[in-house]
Amino acid sequence: MTDQPPFRVDPALLEMLRSSAASVDATGFWPESQLKWLADAGVLRWNLPREFGGDELSSLEMTTAYESLAAACLTTTFILTQRNAACQRIIDSENDSLKTQLLPELAQGQLFATVGISHLTTSRQHLSQPAVRIETDGELLRLNGTVPWVTGAASADFIVTGGACSDGRQMLFALPRGLDGLAITPPTRLLALNASHTASIVFDHIAIPQDLVLAGPVAGVISRAPSGGTGSVTTSALAVGLAARALGDLETEARRRSDLNEVITPLRQELDELRTDMYASVAENSDNAAVPATVLRQRANSLVLRVTQAQMAATKGAGYVEGHPAERAVREALFFLVWSCPQPVVAAALREFACLTE
Repeated sequence: MTDQPPFRVDPALLEMLRSSAASVDATGFWPESQLKWLADAGVLRWNLPREFGGDELSSLEMTTAYESLAAACLTTTFILTQRNAACQRIIDSENDSLKTQLLPELAQGQLFATVGISHLTTSRQHLSQPAVRIETDGELLRLNGTVPWVTGAASADFIVTGGACSDGRQMLFALPRGLDGLAITPPTRLLALNASHTASIVFDHIAIPQDLVLAGPVAGVISRAPSGGTGSVTTSALAVGLAARALGDLETEARRRSDLNEVITPLRQELDELRTDMYASVAENSDNAAVPATVLRQRANSLVLRVTQAQMAATKGAGYVEGHPAERAVREALFFLVWSCPQPVVAAALREFACLTE
């Protein structure tokens, strides 16, 4: 059983992120300083192969790191996950030229990449036409359509995204931001994490060479990759980090109000059990039966929503004031209902809201 995570994030980095998190949320400014702190601390090397200058941390180490970082600043950590997802798609690719070109500079923080693939998985799948259409034009590929959710689009040097061919097969690309015909909309105003500058990208007859292709054409290009599709443990790790932060604030409040201990005790036990199962599910050579990622996500979503609501209730009117830690935590927790949320997780949440039992 893996009770004790084997990796520790630099405490100084965590404190810097923690102390600036409220400002990041309040201003909505792109967290350029925070991302530089990550680069200076070597965080941007963590998920990259050693041959390209990375540290190649294990899945268990990355999960541990994500939880710690999310507890400190959820916005910065979310941006990091999108950057790392883009890197992972490049790593998974058979395009060795792009790997050699991009990964060393990504490891050093000299390039910033982000990802926009929700339209290939959980977003806009109900539409009769694909969100991004691909047509062949000689040696070129032409793209038309809209990518709806791209974090840090205006700050990215490369955007990993994709579209669908006329026969339904999908492709992934690594696109330079400055391509002719690529337009980035103003960032969407969100309930929380506005500093992520999540925007839409519009393609108007963009022509790209084949050497920007990362994968495809193939049916279900996202699920075919080694890193898989939506619902990874990464999202659960961030939810656990936020739940841990909110529960820690509750425990601080309980030092003045012993009546809160009745609520805190079962929540702490639930958090500890979820952590144990989460780490066991990603531990290398673990002897425990892995808990499915969707089950972990359901539990993490449920817990982070309830803990943050408890924090709000305990802080009463003060917690309802804009800028209070409880107010921010409640808004941030709602993000997990919509971010990379597979249908079984959505269904489980709806059943819980309706007090339906199995």
